[in-house]
Amino acid sequence: MDGTKAWYQSKTIWGALIAVAAPLAHVAGVEINADAQGELADILVTFAGAFGGLLALYGRIVASAPIHPTGKG
Repeated sequence: MDGTKAWYQSKTIWGALIAVAAPLAHVAGVEINADAQGELADILVTFAGAFGGLLALYGRIVASAPIHPTGKG
């Protein structure tokens, strides 16, 4: 394992997006406090990871070429 992860698995990325969206939501009349922002980031990371896994599974199912264990065709 190389210690890296996809962008959508990062709580920092989701937190930053929520931090940008919260003031915009406030302008629209929706209040998102700091606790709710943290909970929302956790939920989005979970859903994004699940979505990524489902998308990978779907990609493998509809792929036109088989997987070769050594990477050589």
